[in-house]
Amino acid sequence: MVERAQRVETARPVVVGLGPVDPALVTPFLPSDAVFVRDPSPEDLAVAEGAIVRAAFDVDAALLDRMPRLRVAARTGVGVERVDLAAARARGVAVAITPGSNARAVAEGAFAMLLSLVKRVGVSDAYVSGDRWGVDPVPVPGDAFGKTLAVIGFGRIGRIIAGFGSAFGMRVIVHDPFVRSDEYENVSLEGAVREADALTLHLPGGDGELLPIELLRETRRGRGPLVLVNCARAELVSVETLRAALDEGALGGVGLDVFPSEPARAHPLAGRDDVLLSPHTTGLSEAAMAATFRMAAEAVAAVLAGGAPPHTV
Repeated sequence: MVERAQRVETARPVVVGLGPVDPALVTPFLPSDAVFVRDPSPEDLAVAEGAIVRAAFDVDAALLDRMPRLRVAARTGVGVERVDLAAARARGVAVAITPGSNARAVAEGAFAMLLSLVKRVGVSDAYVSGDRWGVDPVPVPGDAFGKTLAVIGFGRIGRIIAGFGSAFGMRVIVHDPFVRSDEYENVSLEGAVREADALTLHLPGGDGELLPIELLRETRRGRGPLVLVNCARAELVSVETLRAALDEGALGGVGLDVFPSEPARAHPLAGRDDVLLSPHTTGLSEAAMAATFRMAAEAVAAVLAGGAPPHTV
């Protein structure tokens, strides 16, 4: 049921949406007596016991102080960079995540970018749309079959990507600092960058840049340009590194679904025919969003029932 909590004189538990949350996707999985508030007022926040939190919404100590009855904050996704975990723990608030809910959608989006860059779809479209056919040389597409795909990060998304690569007849190599593959060849990071024709990133952000320009220059010297797709975290490889590597020929194509600041404005790589940019939407397919909201609502319901959510940080 969706209504304004302050208008209801009842002991029914209140769950609020922090960021855009479609009530139709969450209310079927909340307790039947719960009140879901889509656009909470300060009064709603003060009585909320559960919250479903979108990725772009900040949950800091100041907000938590305004929500003294909060028991659980369920993030739609796995990133918790915008959640003050220490403040949540200090207040006894469980922080739940929804791992795997959009893994296939992200993998499909990343591989679609990879194939588009390898086959030079954007270049070919610009060639025809710009009336260059019959005037300039025809752009020659590349091949996936027989090429080497490096999957950096072998979690849920990485494993799906590896399967896609195998289905296209690619040799798949894997680098993950924590997980080893029994099916594919495990290599060092340097080996992955050196041997790959295409590379996808599927790791969480960490300390420093994973692929600095020095690594790309050293490993790609004397080899053909590499296609790189990042649908994971922007800090894994900087825009400055990407631009330099493209200009120097170490990279032949770049696909990005993540950016240092979002929404991205006047992006330095925008407009290049060797770059594809998408607005952090690879994981937002219809099925993925339904699964993500369901898992978040179920996590809230578990806590309201006196239990614990299945996935917490």
